[in-house]
Amino acid sequence: MRKLKPHTAASFPATRMRRTRAADWSRRLTRESTLSIDDLLWPIFLTAGKNTRSPIASMPGVDRLSVDLAVEAAREASDLGIPVIALFPATDPTLKSDDGQEALNPDNLVCRAVRGIKKAVPGIGVLCDVALDPYTSHGHDGLIEGERIVNDATLEVLAKQALVQVEAGCDIIAPSDMMDGRVGAIRTALEAAGHQDTLIMAYAAKYASGFYGPFRDALGSKAALKGDKRTYQMDPGNGQEAMREVALDIAEGADMVMVKPGMPYLDIVARVKDAFGLPTFVYQVSGEYAMLAAAAGNGWLDRDKVVMESLIAFKRAGADGVLTYFALEVARKLRSR
Repeated sequence: MRKLKPHTAASFPATRMRRTRAADWSRRLTRESTLSIDDLLWPIFLTAGKNTRSPIASMPGVDRLSVDLAVEAAREASDLGIPVIALFPATDPTLKSDDGQEALNPDNLVCRAVRGIKKAVPGIGVLCDVALDPYTSHGHDGLIEGERIVNDATLEVLAKQALVQVEAGCDIIAPSDMMDGRVGAIRTALEAAGHQDTLIMAYAAKYASGFYGPFRDALGSKAALKGDKRTYQMDPGNGQEAMREVALDIAEGADMVMVKPGMPYLDIVARVKDAFGLPTFVYQVSGEYAMLAAAAGNGWLDRDKVVMESLIAFKRAGADGVLTYFALEVARKLRSR
């Protein structure tokens, strides 16, 4: 953790901490952590069809978008100055299989969206999630044998999935599967294919969390999920293990690392940033969004205040950026100031 300098301030009344809080200008002048549009990454859910917008009941205000609408959403995000969008597909159940082969289809939903967005909005960064759960009939991030998620056989498939996405135009590969060695396998495959400049943002410390429920609703994977993701995602009680995970991903070729979920793991964000100094990101996940949106929708919380406060908390902890479903509305507010 950050080491504090010895306290040298004079005692009251020579020191009055309220002096710098008295006016808006002095509060702005002495603010330690700030939020800008450059800090925002916007996750977008994709669905099949054309001119199709499908609401997600557990994430009020968030919709699945067909590729044409996703292109328009990316254009608005770019116009607002948001640097990166992240794409997540709600795959047609008829295309799902035990081995998740649709992940390797160069014309799958994600690849079509990437091509459409990069053609229409070439200046925006596109991040693609690498994991098999949107494509598997069992809802797991890797291949399965009996009730066991197999690690090494999954690595080969993940590397192929990453190549398919990069060849479609993806800028940032973000492996979220939590298989051991997947960053190294993907980096090796990218180098061999001549994609040496492709960025990898590793979901380095991804916890087995109860806050992912609405996301699985959005992808349609909750009902299909068989078994337990705790066999590969991290135990919420572990902090030092996260440091080992991050160190391994950096050694294997990650350019950036991510902590997921966000608010319950601010301590991990701070420890990772302090220890490694690498660009560090945090995912304000679907459950965090749902809690704030539902409370605000019922009039229990002031939406603008709690959303901004939550994002500032990530910056204060050391995050360089935040994946958040609030990105578009926050960017509008920041732009209007």
